Amino acid sequence: MTEKELKIEGIDKIKQMARAEEGMGRDPKGFGKYLIFLTGLLWSLFQLSIASWLILDSIFIRAVHLGFAMTLVFLCFPMFSTPLPKLKFLSRTDKIPVFDYILAATGAFCALYILIDHQGIILRYGLPIKRDIIIGIMLVIILLEASRRVIGPALSIVSIVFCIYAFFGQYMPSIIAFKGVSINRFIGQMTMSSEGIYGIPLDVSANIVFLFVLLGAMLDKAGAGEYFIQLALSLLGRYKGGPAKAAVLGSGLTGTVSGSSIANIVTTGTFTIPMMKKVGYPATKAAAIEVAASTDGQLAPPIMGAAAFIIAEYCNVPYLEVIKAAAIPAFASYAALFYITHIEASKLGLTGMKKNELPLFIKTFLSGIHFILPLAMLVYELVYLRRSPEVAAFHAIWVMGLIMIIQPVFKAVKNKTEIMPSFYSGIKNLLNALSSGARNMVSVALATAAAGIIVGVVALGLGGLITQIIEKISMGNIFLMLAITALASLIIGMGLPTTATYIVMASLTAPAIVAIADAQNFFVPLMAAHLFCFYFGILADDTPPVGLAAYAASAIAKSPPIPTGIQAFTYDIRTAILPFMFIFNTDIILHNINSWTTGILIFIMTCIGNFTFASATQGWLITKNKWYEIPLLLMVTLILMRPELISSWVGISYENRHFAYIFGIILLLALYAVQYPRKKKFIYTKTGF
Repeated sequence: MTEKELKIEGIDKIKQMARAEEGMGRDPKGFGKYLIFLTGLLWSLFQLSIASWLILDSIFIRAVHLGFAMTLVFLCFPMFSTPLPKLKFLSRTDKIPVFDYILAATGAFCALYILIDHQGIILRYGLPIKRDIIIGIMLVIILLEASRRVIGPALSIVSIVFCIYAFFGQYMPSIIAFKGVSINRFIGQMTMSSEGIYGIPLDVSANIVFLFVLLGAMLDKAGAGEYFIQLALSLLGRYKGGPAKAAVLGSGLTGTVSGSSIANIVTTGTFTIPMMKKVGYPATKAAAIEVAASTDGQLAPPIMGAAAFIIAEYCNVPYLEVIKAAAIPAFASYAALFYITHIEASKLGLTGMKKNELPLFIKTFLSGIHFILPLAMLVYELVYLRRSPEVAAFHAIWVMGLIMIIQPVFKAVKNKTEIMPSFYSGIKNLLNALSSGARNMVSVALATAAAGIIVGVVALGLGGLITQIIEKISMGNIFLMLAITALASLIIGMGLPTTATYIVMASLTAPAIVAIADAQNFFVPLMAAHLFCFYFGILADDTPPVGLAAYAASAIAKSPPIPTGIQAFTYDIRTAILPFMFIFNTDIILHNINSWTTGILIFIMTCIGNFTFASATQGWLITKNKWYEIPLLLMVTLILMRPELISSWVGISYENRHFAYIFGIILLLALYAVQYPRKKKFIYTKTGF
């Protein structure tokens, strides 16, 4: 096959992965196609209604939200992705079997049952009748099957294990023994209350996350992703390793409105990976850079892969507090990846792209300036007017909707073509975006609902027991506890979406981290514990051997997936260190930091600290490191990220801890001075001048 054919094949493969993530495992014709489109459109219109004029009870909103998701998953996803002998109809992608129509209707009814018989359920709360139990059991089973279809088996298996544990805990070994629950209590908790399936995660999905995902889908349909990457290329393409730097910036911009690493790779990677290969990056490294950049897009405010809103609910803090806490780690992570691309370009002796190969900045910027308007509206509403996330997202959506209608009309006027066909085209594109945004939400809605089963079992009385178990396993050591949590998040996250991984791990370990730290007279803010779980859930996206993001990028780059994942993980080590640092140095998440000057100082020092850690792990500062320079670089990292620790060692008071930064900067400058003569020698040997 030619290089062009290989590229087309890779793009086709990644688009198939993206379609599956967007809730389109099937592509039926005729009635099925229109039913999927209409269901998605109605779901989006319902969500926009409750964000503007429609007032409903919270539990009703969650039930309708889940009902739409259950309907779409059985319409869009076959039971099996691989055809089975004599049961091929269960894996058909061109037609929806009658069996799945029945499951879609039954799943929707079970999800809506709490709404249909709401008054009766309230009156008999805690004393479910036989009908409640039957429908409740059906809801749990159908939900787990729906989750399996769209997410994979991992979350369903974990949920089943927790359900079995809830019933048979008394037969377990003494260290994990639990008195168990009755079927009445289990069903009452899971399907008849707001502490199980209809819990906080589903509430956040229904009221907030949907609108942000919808906004992202509209921007994508309108072409904002391509605009962001072209803008990044126009700014950075001419510098050393320019396409890689553009990939980092473009993925960061796309990640602010997209909570999906694969969607990010589809949007930016199809442009940047071939360009990186063109300027000299090996295929594996080109794909790995895109993987690291796209995966970390979930760290970038304001969406953060939907987790920002759930963290706000769990920690009972305003949404802006989560953004404040997440800002420095996210920007430091991206800045360090930007620096890593420079290191790789320096190692390989690469240059930037030629001027005539790059888009002009002013022309590019003006060509898509309208994409900035809804994002500006979002920031204005959130930061200046201090409105709720759902209200801010709603206003950004209607601005984006107007842009999608006006954009083709404006082009028609500019090109002197007929206006009405362009107007109809804009309307059609908008309706498709509304339906597509709903399909994008299927995996999030089902992940939050299925994770609610685990949260509900924990709420049945396991919370305190889990803390005791974790404390025994970690022997009461906070460092061992954090290592166990990080490893568990990486393992669980291999089979779960990041949002589900975060919900599961935060429910199990976040309270334990706080409690164990408190027992050691060490304060860990609840926010830091939740962000810790979230970060390692994200890193699972490119952790071999599963890392789906690595498979997606390698399909474009034509690189081997496992080495791509390993390379991406070596780049993401610079992200893995941040959670350990902000657990012990809460300045990094701006806990109790209200001064702009102090915040900027912490931001700069954290970035430099992450740069030096990247230099240590990548073997390069301004030239190749000597073995003895690596410990010194790690020492700089420790000083700049843990100034309070260094201050205690040298006798500086905690209030003056930031003076310790001086020692780190001096040591870094000394290392720079030591390496500078070797850099000049390296340049001479590479160029011959």
